[in-house]
Amino acid sequence: METNAMKESGGDRVFTIVNYVLLTFVLLIILYPLIYVVSASFSSTYAIMSGKVWLWPVEPSLDGYTAVFKNKNVLVGFKNTVLYTGIGTLLNVAMTILAAYPLSRRDFRFRGAFMLMLVFTMMFNGGLIPNYLIVKELGMIDTFWSMIIPTALTAWNVIIMRTYFQTTIPHEILEASQIDGCNDFRFLWRIVLPLSGPILAVIALFYAVGHWNQYFNAMIYLKSPDLYPLQLILRDILIQNEVNIDMIGDAKTAAARQGLRELLKYSLIVVSSLPLIVVYPFVQKFFVKGVMIGSLKG
Repeated sequence: METNAMKESGGDRVFTIVNYVLLTFVLLIILYPLIYVVSASFSSTYAIMSGKVWLWPVEPSLDGYTAVFKNKNVLVGFKNTVLYTGIGTLLNVAMTILAAYPLSRRDFRFRGAFMLMLVFTMMFNGGLIPNYLIVKELGMIDTFWSMIIPTALTAWNVIIMRTYFQTTIPHEILEASQIDGCNDFRFLWRIVLPLSGPILAVIALFYAVGHWNQYFNAMIYLKSPDLYPLQLILRDILIQNEVNIDMIGDAKTAAARQGLRELLKYSLIVVSSLPLIVVYPFVQKFFVKGVMIGSLKG
C-alpha cells in the first residue's frame, strides 16, 4: 500500500511539473508579444527601424505617445469610443435586463414562444445587406446611433442573464414581496438587481469590450471622420499607413516618417488597449461566478 502511494505521489509530482512547464511555455508565447509592443512604444524610432528592440525599451523615448496625443484624429476617435462604449453599454445592460427578467418568470405567458424566437435569431440572420438597408431606412446612416442601436441586444447574453435570475432569485421571495404589495418593477429594482451584481458586471464587460473593439459597423455605417471610433483610426494607421507628417516637427526624411509610422502603431495599440486592461481587474472577481451560474441549464 505504501509503495503504491509513493508511486502515485511521484506520478502526481511529475504530472504537476509537466503542467507547470507547459503552462509557463504557453504564458511566454502569449506574454512576449505584449511585452514587445509596450517596449517598442517606449523606444526610439531608430531602435525600432534597426531591429534593436527585443525585450526591453531601447533608447527610451515618449515620441510615440507625444505623436498620438498631438493627432487630432486620435483624440476624436478616443472620445467617440468612450461615448460609444459608455452609452452603448448602459443601453445594452438595460435592454438585456428588461428582456431576461420576464423570461425568467414562471408565470410569464408564452415565454416558451418568446425564447424560441430569441434562439432563432442566434441561428439565422438576414445578412449584411438587409441590416444595412434597415439602418438606412431608419435614417441612422452616418449618425451616432448607428453604432448603438443595431447592437443594442445580444440573444446569448439574454439567455445567460435569464438563467442567472432563475437559479439565483428564489420564487418564494417574489411571492413574499407580492403579499407585501410590491409590484414587478419595484421587485426588479429593489431585490433582483441588488442580488445580481456578478452577472451584471460580466454582461457589462462583454458589451463594453464589444463596443470598445468595434470597427466593422463603423466602416459600414459611418462616413464622417468626426464620428470614427478609435479602432477605425487605428486600422487606418496599421493597414493604410495614413500618418500625417505634421504630428512631429523634425521628421524631414522618409526614414523618419517610416519610423514614426512604426512607433505610432505600437503606441496606439497600447493606448487603445490600456482602458480595458485597467477595468478588467475590478470586474474579474465577478467574472467566473457570474458566467458559471448564468450558464447553468434552467
